[in-house]
Amino acid sequence: MNSSIQMIPFLKLALAFLPAIVVVLIYYRWSLDFRDAIYAISRMLGQLLLVGYFLAFIFESDNAFIVLLVLSVMVVASSWIALRLMKLERKGLFFKAFFAILVSGGLTLVLVTQGVLDLTPWYTPRFLIPLAGMIFSQAMNSVSLAAERMRAETDSGREYIAARGIALRASLIPITNSLFAVGLVSLPGMMTGQILSGVSPLIAVRYQVMVMCMVYGASGMAAALFLRFIKPRP
Repeated sequence: MNSSIQMIPFLKLALAFLPAIVVVLIYYRWSLDFRDAIYAISRMLGQLLLVGYFLAFIFESDNAFIVLLVLSVMVVASSWIALRLMKLERKGLFFKAFFAILVSGGLTLVLVTQGVLDLTPWYTPRFLIPLAGMIFSQAMNSVSLAAERMRAETDSGREYIAARGIALRASLIPITNSLFAVGLVSLPGMMTGQILSGVSPLIAVRYQVMVMCMVYGASGMAAALFLRFIKPRP
C-alpha cells in the first residue's frame, strides 16, 4: 500500500472554502449575523496555521515541560470556551468547568497513553498532544451543552436532580450519535487520516475504537462532574 499522502496546493485548498462561503451567504440572505460566521472561519484558519508551525517546533524540541505547558493551555482554553454562551455566569463557573475537564480528560489521557499505547517517553508530543486535543475538545463540548441545558431546565422550574439527568443526556447526544454512525455513515477523522497515509484499515480501526471510547468517556465524565459541581447548596 502506498504510504505517501498527497500534498494539497494552497490554490486547491482554497476550493474547500466554497461550502463554508455558501453558509455565510445563507446567513446573510436570512438576515442572520453573518459576521460571526466569517469570524469563526477566519479564526479557524489563523489558529490552524499558527498551530501547524507551533506543533512542528514542539515535535522537534521533544521537551516535557513544553508539552505540559501546551496541555495546560488546552485545558484553560477549553474551560473558557465551554462557557461561551453563559455570559453572565462565565467567570463564576470557570473553575468548575476547568476541574471537570481537567479531571475527566486528564485521567482518560493517562489511561490511553500509558495503558493502551504505553508511550515511551510518556510525553511523546506526536501522540500526546493530538490525543489530548481530541479528549479536551470533546469534554469541552459536553460541558458546554450540559451547562446550557441545565440553565434552561432550571429556569423552567425543574428540580436539580431531574434537570441534571436531562442535561447529561443532552450533552452526550453528539458523541452518542457518532457512536451509532461510525462505520455506517462516517469514517472519523483519525481513521480517515491514517488510511489516507497508507495505514492498514484493520490497524486504523483499532485506533478509532480507542479514540471513540476515550472521547465518549471523557465527555460523559466531564459533563457529570460539572453538573455535580454546580449543584445548589441546601
